[in-house]
Amino acid sequence: MSDKTFSELLNWRYATKKMDPTKSVPQDKVDAIIEAVRMAPTSSGTQPFKLFVVTNPEVQEQIKEAASGQTPITDGSHLLVFAAWDNYTEERIDYVKNLNIEGRGDIPLIHQYYDNLKAGYVPREAEVNYAHAARQAYIALGFAMVAAASLEVDSTPMEGFDPASVDQILGLKEKGLRSVVLLPLGYRDPTGDWLLPMPKVRKSRETMVTIID
Repeated sequence: MSDKTFSELLNWRYATKKMDPTKSVPQDKVDAIIEAVRMAPTSSGTQPFKLFVVTNPEVQEQIKEAASGQTPITDGSHLLVFAAWDNYTEERIDYVKNLNIEGRGDIPLIHQYYDNLKAGYVPREAEVNYAHAARQAYIALGFAMVAAASLEVDSTPMEGFDPASVDQILGLKEKGLRSVVLLPLGYRDPTGDWLLPMPKVRKSRETMVTIID
């Protein structure tokens, strides 16, 4: 864990534009970031996405081509791909229900809760359900970025890629998944990143926050 304060870590992190390809993130730090993703909260505890950790250089190169050549994808040592469920189904919700029964006991409330969830989610259009699942993946993305910062690992969230191409590269359609967002992990290259020396620019607290009391 870093000796920086939480606020200092948030100021330290930035969307790294150039990573050092000679530096690899240690596995224990990668595991900690993955665990943060796994422990992130999601709607009704469904965790409606999967995380792909890509370290294969050839696959990283293919994904970089699908992302307009963004170099952190290949210069970083690990690429996280968040892929959301393409739809909610009875089978997927029942799996979550059974996990709850296993962990909390076979109580009527669990059956009632997830049966109501199926009644509300399953009839909806697939695109509506995918959009909902994708939002849950973004919650986990936030946890991953904060975890990375706490370990002083650089990360770069990316939406600028062709999802259909990434889906094909990773065989996601066959798994009932769709790629949502990419997160390369690595270490900044201080000599090659134009953004690093720039001050962090954010709206003021007064502009962003409204207190209602």
